[in-house]
Amino acid sequence: MMPAPHDDVLPEPITPDAPGEIPRPLLTQSWLDLAFLHWAADPADIAPLLPPGTTPDTHSGLTYVGLVAFQMHRVGWSKLPGLPYLGTFPETNVRLYSVDAHGRRGVVFRSLDASRLLPVAVARIGFRLPYLWSRMSIRAEGDLRTYTSTRRWPGPRGAHSRITIRVGEPIAEPTELEHFLTARWGMHSTFFGRRMYLPNTHPRWPLHRAELLDCQENLLAAAGLPTPVRRPVSVLYSPGVPARFGRPAHPAGLPTP
Repeated sequence: MMPAPHDDVLPEPITPDAPGEIPRPLLTQSWLDLAFLHWAADPADIAPLLPPGTTPDTHSGLTYVGLVAFQMHRVGWSKLPGLPYLGTFPETNVRLYSVDAHGRRGVVFRSLDASRLLPVAVARIGFRLPYLWSRMSIRAEGDLRTYTSTRRWPGPRGAHSRITIRVGEPIAEPTELEHFLTARWGMHSTFFGRRMYLPNTHPRWPLHRAELLDCQENLLAAAGLPTPVRRPVSVLYSPGVPARFGRPAHPAGLPTP
């Protein structure tokens, strides 16, 4: 088992609701039509892939690798209205689960494929996030959802995914693991060599059971992770939520100037 992030600081509780509000958001957006696929992983294998100052976040001794496909909708800056075209696009991300020395749980993105080149360029240059330009689609037919992605730039060119799920019944009471995998209230990253924690808030996830019908992908391998040899241990669907991101916090846990 991985050591705690700090001897006298425990990870913050796993909560289905955001721990606080963000009255003055840095960014706003909605995440719609989401498919959550997760595989269990050994924390020792994931630790080298995380930013300095973080360790794998674990549940019952395991950490997880997530492949999440969805529709990004109307990304906006501050309190300005979200952009209907440039701010709306399919996205598929590969993410890991992290906790820092202040006990803040978060996600670490290994890759974020998106179908709009300009937002990809802005995110790469302005925020140093691993966004990649891809040809993508989301198709809905009744209770079926199919998400496809083929990478264009910067590479590896041709990295791809095809995910088809059947949406099932709403989950009245998600398990603690299901909250652990979905209710993440921040992102750990580095920005020009400086550690960064970007908090977010959104309403409680409306989650559904989902059946995985097809999963053909090499995005995990392209992100430096082992190719899964088993089916995901968790497959979930959500119609989505609106989200708000706050200002980055530096390692001391205070907003940056």
